[in-house]
Amino acid sequence: MGLQAKNKVDASFSMSSMTDIIFLLLIFFMLTSSFITPSGLPVNLPSSEASDIIMQEVTVSVTKDLRYSVNDRIVSRDQIKAELTALLQGKKGQVVLHIDKEVPVEYLVEIGGIAAGLEANVSIATQPY
Repeated sequence: MGLQAKNKVDASFSMSSMTDIIFLLLIFFMLTSSFITPSGLPVNLPSSEASDIIMQEVTVSVTKDLRYSVNDRIVSRDQIKAELTALLQGKKGQVVLHIDKEVPVEYLVEIGGIAAGLEANVSIATQPY
């Protein structure tokens, strides 16, 4: 008696749909990842409800022991204006201030005033709650 099944199960599996899904997930995670580069000095940022992600052109960091850096390059307090002038070169740029929450406000105002005097958009980096 030669009984054989008419419908045979094919044991092969096509991986093309699985690779499509993996590539779509990879693209999704790349696009939704943070585009912010960390600053060079360790800074304890203040927190805020609205913490927007913006593209950083120039980063100024001030630590709680009043060490200054511009774009990860350590500078003195007197050199900040010269560094910002050289980096912005008369164009309207974006300056992001990474200032430790223990630093007195006068230092924030001083650096923000320098950047605003150079016609740059000034933002303060914060951590979300």
